[in-house]
Amino acid sequence: MAEFLLRYADTRGHIHEQVAEAATEREARERLSQQGFLVYSVRSRDLGARMGGFRRKKSIKLEKFLIFNQQFVTLVRAGLPILKGLDLLADRLTDPKLGRHVKAVRNEVKEGSMLSDAFARQGVFPSIYVTTILAGEKSGALVEVLDRYLAYQKLTLAVRKKLLVSLMYPAVLIVVVICLIAFLVTYVVPNFAVLYSTMRVQLPAPTRILIAVGTTARSYVLLGIAALLVAGAGFWLWSRRESSRETLDRWKLKIPGFGEIWMKYQVAQFSRVLSTLLIGGIPLMQALDTSGRSIGTVLLKKSLTKAAGLVREGRSLSQALSSTGIFPSLAVDMMEVGESTGALPQMLNSVAEFYDEDVATRTTAVLSLIEPAIMIFMGIFVAFVLVALYMPIFSLAGSMG
Repeated sequence: MAEFLLRYADTRGHIHEQVAEAATEREARERLSQQGFLVYSVRSRDLGARMGGFRRKKSIKLEKFLIFNQQFVTLVRAGLPILKGLDLLADRLTDPKLGRHVKAVRNEVKEGSMLSDAFARQGVFPSIYVTTILAGEKSGALVEVLDRYLAYQKLTLAVRKKLLVSLMYPAVLIVVVICLIAFLVTYVVPNFAVLYSTMRVQLPAPTRILIAVGTTARSYVLLGIAALLVAGAGFWLWSRRESSRETLDRWKLKIPGFGEIWMKYQVAQFSRVLSTLLIGGIPLMQALDTSGRSIGTVLLKKSLTKAAGLVREGRSLSQALSSTGIFPSLAVDMMEVGESTGALPQMLNSVAEFYDEDVATRTTAVLSLIEPAIMIFMGIFVAFVLVALYMPIFSLAGSMG
């Protein structure tokens, strides 16, 4: 018998973790499912020990998954049974990985499992999706809750793509500047150094400094690249640890300008997930847990775990989030108004919309400053290189005149 770490929600939405013995992971899942629990994850304790603090998370392509759900909702709305809809889609998906998991879901449902349990057993589908399906099964409104999930995902993807497009031009500009600097320092400057060594002239201080940097960089360019690759690999391995990711999150918060934008973006994502779950009929405690695990930020996850504990003790959501010291005061105030008026889901959606707009505005403003700053830096550097390299030639021409 192997030991498994079980994470599940009871019928009242409370989240539990326990260690249980079972012959297989499937047996452990089925045992909990038969008791009416929603199983979030079943992990071998031996596997967790071998991972040594590192996490590997399987994932699926969100765009492909979104298309699958659009087709699935259309078929169910047209009156097809769920199993028939899964049969039609499983063999027609263009993404092999997604198709493999959908086929596994179909087989689970064919054997009598609930749809939410079948998706949960795969371990690759978003927790908000599994919880949404559970809410649809309990309320008998699967199509409606899936429609809300699709609307949420479309909006999330649109915001994410908008941010990526905004960041693309500055990123390309930075790469071009780095390549230009590397070319000037490692190729142009050393060639001028050879020229001046044959002329036997007294070089000005800026020229000597630039030549020393250029010749050194050219001599150690391969060693420098190797050092950068090793440092990058070491940083990547370090950043895979949960404690390291929390440290990185705290560093991000301290970056002027960026830290505030980054946190507001995370708050907007959390608010939209929580709003979607509450509108779908999920209890607050279960919705909080699912929302926390849907966020990719370790610091925010820990803050939400702390807030969930306070809510379980009887505090309001706004009070619990305020005590974390991370959530913006405006977001907390808006949630407090929503709680007092009985319209918390709608107010959470308003929080998400407000911060999405604020993030877009601030990102545009910051990028409008970064782009000219890069151009000014590049211009100053190129001007310095040209002046330093040609200064001896000008001095020689003046002395000959």
